[in-house]
Amino acid sequence: MAQDPGDIRRPGRPAVVAHRGASADRPEHTIGAYELALAQGAEGLECDVRLTRDRRLVCIHDRTVDRTSSGTGVVSEMTLAQLQELDFGSWHPHGRPATVLTLAELITLTLDHDRPARLFIETKHPVRYGGQVEDLVLEELKRFKVASPPSVDHSRAVVISFSTVGMWRIRRQAPMLPTVLLGDAATLLRGVAATSVGATAVGPSIAMLRDRPEIATRAAMSGRATYCWTVDERTDVTHCARYGVDFVATNHPDRVLRWLESTPS
Repeated sequence: MAQDPGDIRRPGRPAVVAHRGASADRPEHTIGAYELALAQGAEGLECDVRLTRDRRLVCIHDRTVDRTSSGTGVVSEMTLAQLQELDFGSWHPHGRPATVLTLAELITLTLDHDRPARLFIETKHPVRYGGQVEDLVLEELKRFKVASPPSVDHSRAVVISFSTVGMWRIRRQAPMLPTVLLGDAATLLRGVAATSVGATAVGPSIAMLRDRPEIATRAAMSGRATYCWTVDERTDVTHCARYGVDFVATNHPDRVLRWLESTPS
């Protein structure tokens, strides 16, 4: 297991975070999507997590499995064993049969990689189990010994959410663990919510950052990083680099890395 935590941020450019893995080339939230993202050079991996009926954390974005699997149903009403019977890969144009991915499996992949990578875990709200999501995410991070990093910059995991309450739960129980508060322009520009929950970064969408690039500037002035999603076009990558965005989440980590390497700092 790679033990050097390392700061994934790069001088003069954003670090590249694979949104649900290399999800343009492989089915999202599958082990193959994340393995490809790391092979392409992604410096971070992003996932969404939900709780199953038997309280297991799985990497699924939607409330239901209908869009990304061979089955139908609500994630929170299904057990892990039931989800494991479904095919989560064949729906994608470049997919092949794949089983549901647990958060534990993704943490293991991230920590075992031969160079430092950071895992950005998004907790979904509102959900049936409420705050249990953050509680169980923290339990899992503690089990892997990454819930108490030496510093924010050297953490192997980040918890992100649109929920201010969810962010507060994390900061209260794991004060050194970095957090990203996602939100609308008004919320992020005021900075009140991020301050009240102790978020170490703000997370505007790329559409929001196009209209209000001062979000990144104000975040930096308040000592916070900026995490921007979902950045797939070259003009948007350049925009993020120009305004000092720290992390960009993208479905195309390979080409975004190429664009950044060819853009003068």
